[in-house]
Amino acid sequence: MPKAPAIAKKHVTPLERFLGDQARILHGSDVAVSNNINMQWLEVWLPENNQPEEQGRLYLYPIDENRFCMQLFYLQQADNTSQNVNICSIQFLPDFFAQYPVETLMANLPFRFDQATEQQFTVCGQSVIMLEQLRTDESHTPFTKALHLSHTAISLLRRALECIAIPFMVCQVPACRFLAYDSEREKIHAALAVIEQNIDQPHTIKELSRKVAMNECYLKKGFKALTGKTIHEYQQEVRINKAKELLKTNGQTVTDVANTLGYSSISHFSTAFKRVTGMKPCELLA
Repeated sequence: MPKAPAIAKKHVTPLERFLGDQARILHGSDVAVSNNINMQWLEVWLPENNQPEEQGRLYLYPIDENRFCMQLFYLQQADNTSQNVNICSIQFLPDFFAQYPVETLMANLPFRFDQATEQQFTVCGQSVIMLEQLRTDESHTPFTKALHLSHTAISLLRRALECIAIPFMVCQVPACRFLAYDSEREKIHAALAVIEQNIDQPHTIKELSRKVAMNECYLKKGFKALTGKTIHEYQQEVRINKAKELLKTNGQTVTDVANTLGYSSISHFSTAFKRVTGMKPCELLA
């Protein structure tokens, strides 16, 4: 019998890996920076149950011997009332890295000759200010604007590499002064309990803040200070850990597990599972 034609695999872009397959781009605009740095601003819609917190992601691709391409993504909430997020994408082309000796590059994470790399990093206050400078630049001439954009993009790259090289440390209580009060810490622990008791119904930050009667900003900062994870990261971890447990139970299918955990589709579940574990759900089936 003739073999069935092979089904071509869909090429997953870095943006799709970053946001998942349910994200919808509403608007995009390209910004001219230089011949070896490209930048793009995007407004993206995300499902309410898949709203990540502010974060950065770095993708590094070795495309030839001693030649690299790198892309940075910065995610920021558009506002507190919508399901839209703003994405800044900055791409550094091979000619950008060709300016530097290979030994200089290879002495820094995450450069490797033989491996594509994906790294998440914290968007610090300094980076937020620089992103706003990129968005609101009002230089008088095209060249001075290009110089400013290029300088700021390189500064963001430097800061991202520093955040990756120096792992995030859980901040101490004095950095979040409100956590000095037992009542405020109890609210964070209450949020943890809500997440763990409702793994099939992930909460938005707004919903969680209402349930524990805490300001959204304080909840996000306090949660990360006490757990070392963002609310989204913790929810994902709890759900995926439960998924691994269920997949090892006889009689459970991937569809059963996805439904049990409240995922809107098998593809959404599979994408989230692989992003966290590096495996497909079917690989753990009993």
